Amino acid sequence: MRREFSDAIEKIAIEDEKVVFITGDLGYNALENLQAAMGNRFINAGVAEQNMVGLAAGLAYKGFKVFCYSIAPFVVYRCWEQFRNDVCLHNLPVFLVGNGGGYGYGIMGSSHHAIEDLAGLSSLQNVKCWIPAFSDEVEPFLNQIVADARPAYLRLGAGKKTPSLDTDFGGLKLLYKASNAKGSIVSLGPVANNVMNALENEELSGQFNVFTAYNLPMKIEKEAFQLIQEAEKLLVVEEHVSTGGLAQQLSVQLLENGVSLKKFVSLRAEGYPDGTYGSQTYHQTQSGLDSQNIAIKLKCFME
Repeated sequence: MRREFSDAIEKIAIEDEKVVFITGDLGYNALENLQAAMGNRFINAGVAEQNMVGLAAGLAYKGFKVFCYSIAPFVVYRCWEQFRNDVCLHNLPVFLVGNGGGYGYGIMGSSHHAIEDLAGLSSLQNVKCWIPAFSDEVEPFLNQIVADARPAYLRLGAGKKTPSLDTDFGGLKLLYKASNAKGSIVSLGPVANNVMNALENEELSGQFNVFTAYNLPMKIEKEAFQLIQEAEKLLVVEEHVSTGGLAQQLSVQLLENGVSLKKFVSLRAEGYPDGTYGSQTYHQTQSGLDSQNIAIKLKCFME
């Protein structure tokens, strides 16, 4: 999604001279087009993420709309206090962009993973988290972030193109509606691609309502609740820890709207069960987020 991101930012920056882009010394071989197009509105703040967000807050206070870019753990965890106090509490248009959400940076280990980011940021005042599952969602999400002009976090990963059906229910996007659903699936971010792969299984194909969640905190329209209620069983898939993630936040929404289910299964990032590091695929498999395990869970819904 990094290429789609840089191309979209270039378009936005050309049209709006109030857009500023700050990088925390990252983005080589990906952001050179932005540097050329934006001139002195492209700033390399160096390895100083706290200062980067403080600078962004000052620029935003003076009327600019500021993107702060780094890999997800660096732009989230290192400057959480500055983002909370300087940006969110003042409702300023500063937008954090974290590349490689979840286990995206694989073998580089826990210091380079972001599996608690959404819990922390979605709890802050005035902030909205955007989590594209597919590469073609990046540009429209960015356009909305700039239009909203409020604190935001964009969590990037690696995704394919959105499947053909695309119906928006607030914070949920419906990718497939089953005629006699055996259950519903709600996934968060690019791990949705693992869900789609699991559904290629002949036994499972066409049997489930399939959603992606793209905003936290979420506000869901009643039509989505009705579909989930009618299907009676729900699988939630997210490359994020359970606490404060999609499953917990969705559970509150379901309870508040009187949705009762026969079965609720949550697949999430389990951290580091054996204390070792590997590729993103390795960590997904350890957490049961791989296509094979997703298929196993869904087959239980068919019983």
